[in-house]
Amino acid sequence: MGQNSSQGARMTESPVRVIVVGAGSRGENYSNFASIHPKRVKVVAVADPRKFACTKLQQQHKIIDENIFEDWPALVEREKFADAVLICTPDRLHKEPAVAFAKKGYHILLEKPMATTAEDCRTIVKACTESGVMLSVGHVLRYDPVIHKIKELIDAGVIGDVMHIQHLEPVGYYHFAHSFVRGNWRNEAESSFALLAKSCHDIDLIHHWAGARRCLKVSSFGSVSHFGKESKPKGAGNRCLDCSIESTCPYSACKIYLDRVKRGHTDWPVSVICPSSFPDIESVTEALKTGPYGRCVYECDNDVCSNQVVNMEFEGGLTAAFSMVAFTEEICKRKTTIYGSKGELSCDGHEVRVFDFLTQRSTKHTANNNVPMAFSTSGHGVADYHLMDAFISAVANNDPSLIRSGPEETLLSHLLVFEAERSRLESRVVDCGDIGQSETPDKHRH
Repeated sequence: MGQNSSQGARMTESPVRVIVVGAGSRGENYSNFASIHPKRVKVVAVADPRKFACTKLQQQHKIIDENIFEDWPALVEREKFADAVLICTPDRLHKEPAVAFAKKGYHILLEKPMATTAEDCRTIVKACTESGVMLSVGHVLRYDPVIHKIKELIDAGVIGDVMHIQHLEPVGYYHFAHSFVRGNWRNEAESSFALLAKSCHDIDLIHHWAGARRCLKVSSFGSVSHFGKESKPKGAGNRCLDCSIESTCPYSACKIYLDRVKRGHTDWPVSVICPSSFPDIESVTEALKTGPYGRCVYECDNDVCSNQVVNMEFEGGLTAAFSMVAFTEEICKRKTTIYGSKGELSCDGHEVRVFDFLTQRSTKHTANNNVPMAFSTSGHGVADYHLMDAFISAVANNDPSLIRSGPEETLLSHLLVFEAERSRLESRVVDCGDIGQSETPDKHRH
């Protein structure tokens, strides 16, 4: 459904005007698209309580002072002055701005997860549908050219009927320590459970690859492993900067942050720990002395799963198995194998290989991963670019078909995530029923 920028370019000369709500790393990265394609999109306002973050985007996009806000409600109170809004606030702060901007008539790009409860997800979708605005949820992997190739091959029938899907997300040992032990997603009460925060991407992909087949049953197991007081090495301090065994710890904040900035690396994850200044040796050292990212990983208030498995049964006998693991060398380089009636498809994140049962031959498929050099390719950078390209094209041409993760399908995959977590918490197989309609929101809350 998606198209390249050459296919989806705006039909008129006027660029799409966007507002950025939440000027953190996601908001900054998405808005960078405007710097590369100024004729297609213009950032006209930003809202964020952090002055440093606002000023950074203001200078980059030449935003007038009157359009810089500490919070989003003041934006909604004004007459509509842009076409779309990029909502990149923390997970628990998605619903209210999404509903408010939808009612005001803004098209919405909403960072994933859509919201932290099924009820809030449904409310967002209802608001966008009733207001007639487009909703694109930031399931950026849908836009990754290599992963998108998998869907194209499945739809082309190259492996016949899909029988089983195996999918692995290797989070990465230091990435997990950064985001889910010390960082913003460490604690469910402050953000959301790990399967939603980190792996709704992956459940969405499995749901996407299953096509029209509905998930019937789901089971899940997982726990907080290793990162707790019981695993703290003898003699370890409470902060890495004053720990006598820091040099022997792979999760040392000195290694993850300070050593990086000494080598001149100031992007993620170093950029995250200095939200009010540019990261240098002095500011990073101060952050490790006083901030959450300098804490011993065995002395944090983390309570989200460090490893989790989800098993799914879909209509027609299709089964799927997903694993999320913190303790990996690879950082988010998903590995996928899909078994079909006529062949086997595997993907290592770089290329797709198909083995044909009839010819007994393997074919390798690649995809164009090139994006403008000025666009950050850290994390999901390539996919981020294509997500923005599709969203801006959809708004410019009033064509929601360009959005690969629209409201209804995204809602269904989110509800599947909530059901999987319910299975883990209740230690039982959950019968999904018709999760799109018949399940009550309260069943997804915990």
